[in-house]
Amino acid sequence: MKNKKHLLKPATALLLACLLLVCAALPCFAAGETETFTPVLRFIASSDSHVRTENDKTFERIGRMLAQAYALSDGDETYQNLDALVMAGDLTNSGTPEEFDKFWSAVSAAKRDDTQFLGVVAKNHDGWNMSRKELRAYYGNLTGETADFHKVINGFHFIGLSASDTDGVHYSDEQLAWLRAQLDTAVAEAPDKPVFFIHHEHNRGTVYGSSTFDGWGIKYFKKILSDYPQVVDFSGHSHYPLNDPRSIWQGKYTAIGTGAIYYSEFTIDDIRAYDPPDCEDTATYWIVEVNENGDLHLRGMDILAEEQLCEYTIKNPADSNNRDFTPAKLKAASKAPVFAPDAAITTAVTEDGALSVTVPAAQSTDGTPVVLYRLTVKTAYGFTAEKQWVLPHYHVADGEETITFTVSGLAKGRYKLSVTAETAYGVKSDPVKGEATLDSGVNGIGFFFKALVRPVVRGVQVAWRHIFK
Repeated sequence: MKNKKHLLKPATALLLACLLLVCAALPCFAAGETETFTPVLRFIASSDSHVRTENDKTFERIGRMLAQAYALSDGDETYQNLDALVMAGDLTNSGTPEEFDKFWSAVSAAKRDDTQFLGVVAKNHDGWNMSRKELRAYYGNLTGETADFHKVINGFHFIGLSASDTDGVHYSDEQLAWLRAQLDTAVAEAPDKPVFFIHHEHNRGTVYGSSTFDGWGIKYFKKILSDYPQVVDFSGHSHYPLNDPRSIWQGKYTAIGTGAIYYSEFTIDDIRAYDPPDCEDTATYWIVEVNENGDLHLRGMDILAEEQLCEYTIKNPADSNNRDFTPAKLKAASKAPVFAPDAAITTAVTEDGALSVTVPAAQSTDGTPVVLYRLTVKTAYGFTAEKQWVLPHYHVADGEETITFTVSGLAKGRYKLSVTAETAYGVKSDPVKGEATLDSGVNGIGFFFKALVRPVVRGVQVAWRHIFK
């Protein structure tokens, strides 16, 4: 796997050689291999456009997404087709007829006739306004497609499942029986090819955002999909970033998170559903290609920056021996990021008396993004006065060059600082260390609360969330 931003820029031949050895051990494309991949199928996999009547932001993103994908397809010397547009639910923000009309006008204006639309409607945002029967009927009349579908494109099977037509029933028993029957048909016709399954919510315990704590996963399909190693499951709902390595999962089948056309979300430590202040400035989707061997080539794309975020190859998942992307393998392959040898902490005091701590961005050594930075502030006597984390802009193409923490509420005195960077699997870099001296600060009572009482309160809050989440 490769990520565009924050790759190691080795200062010496030794570092470069080490990096190449690490990347060779990962389930990834080397630079030259991408050129030899000859598609026989290409499609967009996306979700969560959340089109609104009063806001053209996501309306415009749909057009930009298709334009980018067509440009890439047209420029391929071996295969120019964009065969399908897959959209895995939450097409609208409130599920009104007006929003669906606007959504479809965006798709219709940008989609070429030879690109099939394969979309599903979701229980939550798409189902907020109409009854389920009304929703499915309106959607079908608008798009000319059924809410549940089984299509074959270039010999590859696509199966989609929308929320049921019964209010209060997420997916009906009849739908689940239909799904199994369609999978049986697909596998009987093409046992050695991947079968693509599209629905809205992640399957619990698979991709990033699907855990019980994250709260975005469902259990309806687990028993069924576990019987079909050919399945490649595309789902959205969580908005968790697609270029996070945890957004591809393999077990008895393969699951892939689609990211989102409208905003990004994260889980960080005990904080579920963290939306950073600039979360709406992200818009991503996959371009998926399949070759005659059934191998998948995935490119995670940034709509706004018009750049590629990441790139993966998945060996034909129909063969259950091809499981390079299990959580255990990805975690074992995760390597600690590194700071440049001359990286140093710089500090400043803000106008309101807070301590600003800045460090150069760390570099990846395993091709995956650096997903978190942590700061520890200790007093001269070794007491921990503050712990903070910063989420870098790893989920967009334009990542930052420096990371800044802002620490308020410190007392006058000298402090020892330590910053580490870590991967999606919690593998931490060696720290960058520094010191800072404050000539003024909070009084003794405020510092006591900051250094001693607040961590205890925080620990109680974390325990409470885990017990009663």
